[in-house]
Amino acid sequence: MDKIKVEQHGFTAFSWCAGWLFTLGFLHLTFWKGVLAIALWPYYIGLAVSALAK
Repeated sequence: MDKIKVEQHGFTAFSWCAGWLFTLGFLHLTFWKGVLAIALWPYYIGLAVSALAK
């Protein structure tokens, strides 16, 4: 009988979701920019941080 190994990766999904929600709140994004931020939230954070660094 083979052993079955079950792996859970819930923390990764939680971290990604928390980062996306933080981006929406921190940058006060509009609805459509928030939808776009689903895939590009690190880009938006990078823009905000680079603007602060100047």
